[in-house]
Amino acid sequence: MSRATTRVPALGGQPGPETVEAFDALRAQLDAAAAEFAEGPGALDGILHGLVSDVERALREPLEIFPVCHHSPASATAMARHLRARQPRTVFLELCEDMAPLLTELRNCRLPVAVQAFATRIDGFPADWAPLSVVAPITEASAEYQAIAYALETPGVDLVLVDRSSDHVFQWQARRNTPAAPGATPAVPDATPAAPGATPAAPGATPATPGTTPAGTGATPAEEAALHGDAVGVELGDLRPRFADLERHLLRHGKVRHWSEWWHQYVEGPLGDADHDTYRQVMFLIGSLFRRLAPGDADRVRVDEDRERYMWTRIREHLAATGADPAQSVYICGAFHAASRVEEFGLHGSDTFVVPPRTATEWQYGLIPSSHTAIETQFGLEGGAVSIAAAQWEKNLERTQVQPYRLKGQAGAGAKAPRARKAATRARKPVALAPVAEADSTDSADSADRLSGFLQRPPVLDRLDQEELLGWSVEIVRAARRNGYLASTADAIAVYETSILLAGLRDRARPTPYDFQDAAVTCIEKDTVPGRRDVRRLVEIMMGGDRIGQVGYESLPPLARDVHDRLAPLGLNLQARGVKRALLDIKSQPDLRPCSDVLWMLRHLIPDAARPIMGERTLGDEPKQESWDLSLGTHQRALIELGYEGVTLEQVLEQRLRREATAPQADAAVVLRTVEDATRYLGSRRLADELGARALQVLTTERSVDGAPEVLRRVRRLLAFYRTSEPVLPRWIERFAEAGYAHYCALLPTAFTDETATARQVAAMLSFLFSMEGLALSLGGDRAQLELAVARSDPQDQSKRALLWAAQVQLGHLTRQELRERCDGLLGNPLLLPAYPRYLSGLLHALEPVPSLVDLVVEAVSQAFARLPDPVLLPWLPILITTLRSGGAELAPKLTKEAGRIFPGRLAELDAWVPPWLAPAPQPARPGSSTAGRGSALLAAHPATCDALAGLLDCDGPWTAPHTPAGSALLGRHPETGGALASLLGAA
Repeated sequence: MSRATTRVPALGGQPGPETVEAFDALRAQLDAAAAEFAEGPGALDGILHGLVSDVERALREPLEIFPVCHHSPASATAMARHLRARQPRTVFLELCEDMAPLLTELRNCRLPVAVQAFATRIDGFPADWAPLSVVAPITEASAEYQAIAYALETPGVDLVLVDRSSDHVFQWQARRNTPAAPGATPAVPDATPAAPGATPAAPGATPATPGTTPAGTGATPAEEAALHGDAVGVELGDLRPRFADLERHLLRHGKVRHWSEWWHQYVEGPLGDADHDTYRQVMFLIGSLFRRLAPGDADRVRVDEDRERYMWTRIREHLAATGADPAQSVYICGAFHAASRVEEFGLHGSDTFVVPPRTATEWQYGLIPSSHTAIETQFGLEGGAVSIAAAQWEKNLERTQVQPYRLKGQAGAGAKAPRARKAATRARKPVALAPVAEADSTDSADSADRLSGFLQRPPVLDRLDQEELLGWSVEIVRAARRNGYLASTADAIAVYETSILLAGLRDRARPTPYDFQDAAVTCIEKDTVPGRRDVRRLVEIMMGGDRIGQVGYESLPPLARDVHDRLAPLGLNLQARGVKRALLDIKSQPDLRPCSDVLWMLRHLIPDAARPIMGERTLGDEPKQESWDLSLGTHQRALIELGYEGVTLEQVLEQRLRREATAPQADAAVVLRTVEDATRYLGSRRLADELGARALQVLTTERSVDGAPEVLRRVRRLLAFYRTSEPVLPRWIERFAEAGYAHYCALLPTAFTDETATARQVAAMLSFLFSMEGLALSLGGDRAQLELAVARSDPQDQSKRALLWAAQVQLGHLTRQELRERCDGLLGNPLLLPAYPRYLSGLLHALEPVPSLVDLVVEAVSQAFARLPDPVLLPWLPILITTLRSGGAELAPKLTKEAGRIFPGRLAELDAWVPPWLAPAPQPARPGSSTAGRGSALLAAHPATCDALAGLLDCDGPWTAPHTPAGSALLGRHPETGGALASLLGAA
């Protein structure tokens, strides 16, 4: 093996004369491996030589390339150590270039947070993509944060973001053969959607169980997973192999369950304390391997290469514009992009790439809270991966004694160690290790090739840390007992021994968190979970749990700060996570009324952030007392995104109401709802009139009656409000009543015969027509339209036919007696008996347009229960109950009240009770009958009443005696009156 003479500077600098290839020895070994396993040169030989060539090319680059993996503790440790040793003056970072102004705001936040670009008004993209959102989550255990903190805290250091802008993310996504909405898989490899499990995982983040929730927060895993919303996430340093067969091979032979565990065992651990040159070369090699074995997706490869062309173009532009020294610069990117083969690669690459212009889309930028669970969901990581990576980061710092970079004044800096680490170190004093020194590759020629030694070195087996494992075992038993498990000291011993056994079966001298987790589940959980947390989740919480970030007040958008200022009189810490109870006694403290207005607007815009417990906001009502459950801290992301849409809540709400009312799919009921919301929440007569005019326009263009019940309900409510609060009705609602009267008259015959129109919808139309008839006729409507529409209607459906009968009764075309006879005829016809319940359903719906028929409906229902056979009655009862529950909430009280008037009130009276419709009608009395005699006796007994009655009837003559000719003649002409009066008074 020849000795290499090329010297590769650790930080920039031109390479020396290259007399012999630096990696000849490694090439020879790879050739031997290819010959042994592939039986001669071929594709494998080409791939192995290509890997070495990619590493050499990256090392020869004058501008130092620092390859990273996102959320990798090894990358973060190597980055912090290297920045302390070399102090570069220019840092090029793979992150969307338009997000640079936001990085200084990280000082006001508690990590993890995400940098977000948000757009609601889009131009140049499909309209159904809106809103557009791109997030880049940042955690402390990431090399990117170390670089950002170093650049912001070190004077004279330039931080330059060189990746494509957020606008280009969606531009290049639109180039895919099949355009997709932002929730679908995007075209770029490092931009991943929010669907869990659909995207590559970051190798530095080791997994556990999904949905880790920190104890005491009260937040559900779904809430934490939704912190990023439906956004495209920008992930740096994706190193998961895209070749599924390779990944399965590595997992099977590595005796691990998933990719993150393999990375933790075979890469994360060995690189955790490796020197700088070894770290770089290994990462270059891995990035090249996964790149060369990636499937040949032309669209994805093109986007990968365009990103690399973009970044190198931006780097050369900055160096040319500022005159910065490449020897004092560093380029931080994913290892996948460090192994690039495009012509634009490097400082001396070609300048053939033209950066495309951005679209006219208006982008808003801000910081939103993030969490470990949200990052895992966003990028498809295993549950608990980021949490365990954060715990590993703390261990790396303790083991290597590397001093990390942190932004001054940042909340949460130097957070407490996880509970498991405290338990493990409680009984022993930590041993301070000497920091790993930066290897100066210029000191010896042998430092150029570090891969050969790294690949030939057997894995270093960490000795068993008994104190740490014992602390884990004791702590998990304590946590299990708190969550309802019947765990004991014997279980702690079992977990301890089982962890060692599993690690030995997997060729590990020291149990990893995954071994311990499996052992705890096996020994403690058994077959039942007594509480809401299983043992796997308890282990995740013990290892550090989910960390939830927070954006500070100073970094909030103006709208969010305004909300907190306006709610300050409540005296609650609304920045904190969890639910806060707010009590508003507005009657005794009128100054809390503005707080109530803000809360109701928040309720409309962010329903989960403000939940009313007591009180309601209705049209025309003044609030007196209210009680709220507020969780603005938990839903801070949603509040921040409101700030991208406007400056105040009123502005955002007005915009959304207008957008909702003008949407293509909005019907008249939806627009009327926006009118009601504008009146309730904003009190804006101008906006209500504008939206009301839109409702009139939409109503006249509708050709279906699907929204008739909702239109009726809302227009009645608005009419009642305006009649009690305004001197005159608004012009738009008068026109709405007039146009609606004509519109529903025109649609009525079609609705009666349309099979898709339900009886409830037709009843709502009739109710609108009858209730708005007076107002419509006063404004110039024509009643002949309604009569003609009813005359033209000929429904075949039984329930709609009953509705038509009710409408004819209301118009006077059918008497109540005729309607009663028709119902009796249905019961008397054996062929029509099965259809009688459907007629009754129609009569029930008819109570809304014609409430005066309530006594006939009670009679018809009673007749049905009395005369229908059981095979017909019993199947109809569920239909009756369903009708009353779904559309008869307002009808049931009418039926109950009328039934209470007709039926006896006591059980003893029921046997002798005769229904009014079955009672015999009184027979008229003949002249000269005994009835006249009883009437004469009654008049004689009450002469004063007789005189008063005669005065009212203008009858002349004395009425002192009932046998006078005039009295006898009057009683003779009207004997039934005297008899009826005598019967009512109980006269003999």
